[in-house]
Amino acid sequence: MNIGSAIEYAVNGLQAGLLLFVIASGLTLSFGLMRVVNMSHGSFYMIGAFAGLTAVQRTGSFMLGAGVAMLAAAVVGLLVERTLFRRLYARGPFAQMLMSFGLIFIFDETVRIIWGGDVRSLPRPPELRDSYQWLGGSIEEYRLFLIVFGAFVSAALYIGLVRTPMGTSIRAAVDDREASELLGLKVKSLFSFVFLFGAGLAGAAGFVAIPLANAFPGMGDDVLVSALVVVVIGGLGSVLGSLLASLLIGYALTIGQVFAAGYAPAVMYAVLGIVLLLRPQGLLGKAEGA
Repeated sequence: MNIGSAIEYAVNGLQAGLLLFVIASGLTLSFGLMRVVNMSHGSFYMIGAFAGLTAVQRTGSFMLGAGVAMLAAAVVGLLVERTLFRRLYARGPFAQMLMSFGLIFIFDETVRIIWGGDVRSLPRPPELRDSYQWLGGSIEEYRLFLIVFGAFVSAALYIGLVRTPMGTSIRAAVDDREASELLGLKVKSLFSFVFLFGAGLAGAAGFVAIPLANAFPGMGDDVLVSALVVVVIGGLGSVLGSLLASLLIGYALTIGQVFAAGYAPAVMYAVLGIVLLLRPQGLLGKAEGA
């Protein structure tokens, strides 16, 4: 491996990891913090992709497409939370899991009915089609854009949860819901906001990923598996842990695609197994009873 190839792999792995974190952050919030088992999270990724793609085809604006993707996924996420998940919070994870599995099939078929079953692509925006040569390696401008996008979302999410009153309220509601309600916090509204925000991020990630991965019905199913792996490796409830896990999985998948084409998922599961053997609670998760 020469220096140029190493640079390309490093950039591609960083881009894959940060984009995976944007996708998985919603699952980190709902599953890791709220303990809500939403197996249909990947569907928001798919809905955002197709909604944004339609907006671009009608307006020609990539930025407008990203906004529509995030808004569409957020609205669907809010409707799902208000009409379905809110009724199941008290019934435990098994009921939530069964219901959300059903939603996967419903969303996949709905997308197939509305947009058809063809694979759809989206060219990179004209201003992001160049590539840079550095030490023999070719670095795509669009991948650099995704790195900046992922880094911005990561920083904003961490600061929002740790440094703002809203973040403090969310963490308090997760730690002790009854006490938070007695103190006057509107816990139901907070959980709805978390669900909406996470779905919106997944939708935005689905749209910006189209130039690299295309859009097709069921595209969120594989992403869901990767997102669940990230949440488990990072540790339940740890946003920073999910970020580290996303980077780890991003590089693992990149290396797997280069040296073991067709077996990249096996590399991801190998990393999952090693981490759980060494730290069953995840990278930054708390041990049971801690």
